[in-house]
Amino acid sequence: MSIVATVERPAEAACGPSPELDSSDRHLHAAVARLTGGLSPVSMLEAWQDWALHLAASPARQWDLAKAAGQEVFRPLTTSASVETDTDPRFRGEAWRQWPFNAYAAAFQGWEQWWRAATTGVPGVRDRNERIVAFAARQALDMVSPSNFVATNPEILARAATTGGASLAEGATNYMKDLLDLASAPQPSPFKVGRDVAATPGEVVARTPLAEIIQYRPTTGQVHPEPVVIVPAWIMKYYILDLSPADSLVRALVAEGFTVFMVSWKNPGVEDRDRGFADYRKLGVMAAIDAACRVTGSTKVNAVGYCLGGTLLTMTAAAMARDGDGRIGSLTLLAAQADFTEAGELSLFVNESQIALLENMMADVGYLRPEQMAATFQVLKANDLIWSRMIHEYLMGEPREVLALDAWSQDTTRLPFQMESENLRGLYLNNDLAEGRFCVAGRPVALRDIDAPMFVLATETDHIAPWRSVYKLLLLCEAPITFVLTNHGHNVGIVAPPGGSPRRHRVRQQRARGRYMAPDAWFAATPAEAGSWWPVWFDWLRARSGALVAPPPIGAEGLAPLEPAPGSYVLEG
Repeated sequence: MSIVATVERPAEAACGPSPELDSSDRHLHAAVARLTGGLSPVSMLEAWQDWALHLAASPARQWDLAKAAGQEVFRPLTTSASVETDTDPRFRGEAWRQWPFNAYAAAFQGWEQWWRAATTGVPGVRDRNERIVAFAARQALDMVSPSNFVATNPEILARAATTGGASLAEGATNYMKDLLDLASAPQPSPFKVGRDVAATPGEVVARTPLAEIIQYRPTTGQVHPEPVVIVPAWIMKYYILDLSPADSLVRALVAEGFTVFMVSWKNPGVEDRDRGFADYRKLGVMAAIDAACRVTGSTKVNAVGYCLGGTLLTMTAAAMARDGDGRIGSLTLLAAQADFTEAGELSLFVNESQIALLENMMADVGYLRPEQMAATFQVLKANDLIWSRMIHEYLMGEPREVLALDAWSQDTTRLPFQMESENLRGLYLNNDLAEGRFCVAGRPVALRDIDAPMFVLATETDHIAPWRSVYKLLLLCEAPITFVLTNHGHNVGIVAPPGGSPRRHRVRQQRARGRYMAPDAWFAATPAEAGSWWPVWFDWLRARSGALVAPPPIGAEGLAPLEPAPGSYVLEG
């Protein structure tokens, strides 16, 4: 199969032709991608060249930077060096206020500021290239933070002194164990799927080549007649929404009297290389809506989408509204984007050069390898996911506590070539969905056609779906929207049961075709409330659901239970 054939977009992805790639160079490009971890060297070189050439043409800016650099050289010699502990959690401890460690931290923060000044605001540099250079400089600086080294981190030294050096020995043991784990077969997770996580009782009532549809058993004597249909992302397994019983959003919904259906995606292999958004829509979202309506007899569903699953659900809802299919009674979107013009630092990895390289790498095997996506997410939050772990586990010798969310994050999945190509090109690069070019069944969809009430949730520190990007739905949709902003990030902000870690949320409603409020103005005008957003959402769902009735049967004619939840697809490695 030629590379040209495999990247051609079907009618349900986009209305225009896709660019053609030269198949004769595919294997070479794929080899380069494997060596660089999927990062395009051409893209990086272009960004650095753009910045360097324009900086070279700005002698006044160079002189200002030279003077600032001279000041930074002498910063460690000042005993009054102040550390910005409020904005940098790495230096928040009291020990960082003592000399010489305050000087180390202040000098590092000074150089951070210098590089920020050097890489931003240079006249003539393209905005995208500026952000790439600034991001790369910040990542390089984070590697040499004084918090990352024994001799310059007072907390590591204090722990080593307290333990008589045992903490350093324990850290070395942790490091060697991780090295051995990399060279050996993966160790089994302490959290078993179906027992410790994904354990809410239910049955698989339908199966397609791409998804299993799970119906959960009721735990209340009566339920609302409209079912809740959940569409998770296929980047990871579905059970982030059904973690341990105390953290399970599914279990909480069932306990609130809702009949819940879940899409459990297949972990795609090489045979699924040509699966695109059209397949995920038909064989996942529509299959789940059809099953839920048949089982419950309801003509309406409360549709819920998380992350990329929410983006897919948004496409589906727009197409259904366009075609007069009124089965979506309400639409809930959790950390899901529709406009990708401000998609955060993840968008720095998406340009024509980068996509071409990834397409060639995916074409060789038929999918994007899970470790490639995991590595990208780690780089985006390197301080939290790489350096913090190194400090605590390798330098301070702290035991690793494996949580259910950690087990889920390591249960990775593959991404089909066709779908990921459509995702990167159609959404991140071309912004087809927001701008009315994304096609379903050969015709473009418009988000303004959606008239079902919407509950849109974003999280404050989301590095995958930044909250201001999610907020753009209020510009694109004319339906009544309840927008909620909660603390924490993309995953922890969603897994937010009441009574857990400190939670807060802001909530405000926008009427149908109501006046738009800019995100920063919205934030300033909307006070934070203590507590989880879950009860707010449950009340919102109840207000849009009918009076309680007897629970429906498990399955229906032609939808006999196939096997107990969590099914088979979630167990595929």
